[in-house]
Amino acid sequence: MSRKKNDDLIYKALADSRRREILDILKDEPRTTGDICSYFKKLDRCTVMQHLGVLEKAGLVITQKKGRNKWNYLNAVPIREIYDRWINQYASPSVTMLTKLKRDLERK
Repeated sequence: MSRKKNDDLIYKALADSRRREILDILKDEPRTTGDICSYFKKLDRCTVMQHLGVLEKAGLVITQKKGRNKWNYLNAVPIREIYDRWINQYASPSVTMLTKLKRDLERK
């Protein structure tokens, strides 16, 4: 898959607040699909599973079947790649400038 197409899948997955919430749920530990569904009282299981499918297709969630349960793991690598490519290079000059400004103001 081309980098552009993969980036598009990641941005699409991150565009929905419910999918971002799923990633937040998975931040500390893997969860079963049933566990994730229990966080969303207003969504049915099928809808949550569709959101998980989008996240999995984008490579943000890795799944593993263990017995009757499907475990979902956060894969933060694609998010880090976006940070390195798009955010870090733009943020660094600003942070450097703000640090210099802070030092200059503290001297006066």
